[in-house]
Amino acid sequence: MNNPNAKIIAFVGMPGAGKSSAVDYLTKKGYPKVYFGGVILQAVKDSGLEPTQANERMMREKLRQEEGPDVIVKRISRQLHDLINAGQRRIIADGLYSWTEYKYLKHEFPGEMSIVAILAPRHLRHHRLSNRPVRPLQPNESLERDWAEIENLEKGGPIAIADHYIINDGDLNNLYTQVDKELNSLHFYN
Repeated sequence: MNNPNAKIIAFVGMPGAGKSSAVDYLTKKGYPKVYFGGVILQAVKDSGLEPTQANERMMREKLRQEEGPDVIVKRISRQLHDLINAGQRRIIADGLYSWTEYKYLKHEFPGEMSIVAILAPRHLRHHRLSNRPVRPLQPNESLERDWAEIENLEKGGPIAIADHYIINDGDLNNLYTQVDKELNSLHFYN
């Protein structure tokens, strides 16, 4: 279903790069979002497990093994179509993970989907992850998550081929300025 008036911005990046901060900034402006990680968190909750790093990783990999590498993106795609069918024309997708998801969304929403990669140095990302208020990670957990997302989820591909890049090595105001600049260049705010 091609909706030439719809624009979807999908953020991709390694853990701690600033995807959630960018998405929070945009949702506060009133833009609806779909959350890839929410699919995992809901599956963890539905299984009666604690929302720990290990359980989230296990569930990400388990769902993909049982239902295929595109299980999460199929659920996200339904949410995106529902929003578009409800009249939403500007939507944020939080947390694109894999090469499979990238290809699926580019095919499902041709001309509507732009991928924005948020990048930050590893030491800064790991520092942010250790200080976040919800589900903080120890340095070894951050490194394990990096490796798992690169090796098991093929996250490097969508980052490498993103349409736009934001370097998030400053404060939140700097991030917001860069988000506004990129989304203005994509005519998202129009």
